[in-house]
Amino acid sequence: MPVREHKASDHLKTPEDIAAYLNVVFEDTDTDHEDLMIALRNVADAIGGVAELARRTGLNPSGLSRALSAQNTPKIDTVHKIVRACGVRLQFAA
Repeated sequence: MPVREHKASDHLKTPEDIAAYLNVVFEDTDTDHEDLMIALRNVADAIGGVAELARRTGLNPSGLSRALSAQNTPKIDTVHKIVRACGVRLQFAA
């Protein structure tokens, strides 16, 4: 039986899917910065890639690509623009 590559972005079809995925990533106590950047890149792929995300956010594509790399830590306003452009929002709960 052939093995098929699994891409998380293939399963992120709706804002609800994206929200559920990001919630799982954020709730994992072992999640680190690199995991969060991978998750945001997967979300970007799901909505059409960095170019589409840049169009939706109004951010420069190369700057956005750098912001989503595991080596960088994007500012909170950049993260906020990214998640809003994907149809979800940041939320805190006690």
